[in-house]
Amino acid sequence: MFRKILIANRGEIALRVISACREMGIRTVAVYSEADRHSLHIKFADEAICIGPPRAAESYLNVPAVISAAEIADVDAIHPGYGLLSENANFAEVCRASNIKFIGPPPEVTRLMGEKSTARQTMKKAKVPILPGSDGMVATEDEALECAKSVGYPVILKAAAGGGGRGMRIVRSAAELPALFQQAASEAASSFGNGDLYMEKYLDRPRHIEFQVLADEHGNVMSLGERECSIQRRHQKLIEEAPSLAITPKLRAELGKTIERCMKDVGYRNAGTVEFLMDEDGKLYFIEMNTRIQVEHTITEMVTGIDLVKAQIRIAAGERLSDIVPTPVTITGHAIECRINAEHPEKFTPSAGTITAFSLPGGNGVRVDTAQYAEGVVPPYYDSLIAKLVCHGHTREEAMNKMQRALSQFVVQGIYTSIPLHQKIFDDPEFRSGHFDTKFMERFFDRQAEKAEAEVKA
Repeated sequence: MFRKILIANRGEIALRVISACREMGIRTVAVYSEADRHSLHIKFADEAICIGPPRAAESYLNVPAVISAAEIADVDAIHPGYGLLSENANFAEVCRASNIKFIGPPPEVTRLMGEKSTARQTMKKAKVPILPGSDGMVATEDEALECAKSVGYPVILKAAAGGGGRGMRIVRSAAELPALFQQAASEAASSFGNGDLYMEKYLDRPRHIEFQVLADEHGNVMSLGERECSIQRRHQKLIEEAPSLAITPKLRAELGKTIERCMKDVGYRNAGTVEFLMDEDGKLYFIEMNTRIQVEHTITEMVTGIDLVKAQIRIAAGERLSDIVPTPVTITGHAIECRINAEHPEKFTPSAGTITAFSLPGGNGVRVDTAQYAEGVVPPYYDSLIAKLVCHGHTREEAMNKMQRALSQFVVQGIYTSIPLHQKIFDDPEFRSGHFDTKFMERFFDRQAEKAEAEVKA
């Protein structure tokens, strides 16, 4: 087992990894920017090293600075968390060259599955259904127009190296394609340093469903079931659930076996997530793979009892899945996660600043992953996620009721948060029915506007 691990991340995921390491008896090294000097992940790590100014490009994304910190601290391994350098194959390669274990897949596999259009072709060869689209990149507007004509509108342009909804544009006609192509390419280049785009057929009302996988370094792969991620705003997930109401036990087992076979074929290692869209007829199409731990890994942990971060570390240390994960994996109850963001709940503008009061809900089946505290500062430089509120119940109804109670007891003052928005969603009849899709939030906002108008007239 590793003696010391550096966590190349910040916020709640850094603290999450530190907590797992502490339970395993592994010493930890936190890195931080000047803006995070008072963050809790620094307080609870065994060592902490400042790696640069507030901007992520000069600190958390600065590979030489992170590697220098790892060498100074004499660590055995680096855990990248999610976001930042977690899917950067070059970083994984530098770790390997520096004789530091990267807790994630090897760089060759990250390139293969992390590059979206290549992943599509890989899964197509493995006979996994994919959406109609381009065979690789669409390099020019003319290529995009030709592909869209073949696929049929609407289509969606996606950043090849992207994620988080950036570098994506929905195109509904040839007339609007040129401008949207330039917008997507520009945003992709700015966000990821890579402006390459590919194209897929756009489904108007799909469900977004992802499968969690673990793979050891001995060729063994295991699917841990699915998560429902359809509640999104501008392609950013707001609420996730496990399991999905749209997946039957039979489909879960069949698709799980297919995913396991595909991951073996590509030589996948460590934790990863295979993402699908489900059309209105219940047919699933592969869209992409995230070669890292996910924000929403918590709900899979709640329904399976498997600590995914500890599993990542044990896999990277060379242990076999059979010694890490009890088999067969069983899904028990229902779990829901709300992403609590530092943003205005109606304007959706970021809300940086000092938290003047902070009180967390508790009770049976309630979990909060956060690195915030009273008098803590939310800096304006990074992602707006400040906490993940997770509730587990015997049924979806029980989990939803716990979530409503927990949201009402979650106190954050001094900044705006998304808590009021989450409370309204959990009161919404369509959400509570479970019959929703990725367009849910558009309909939800329309209902809220109608309700506000009716109240004004009354």
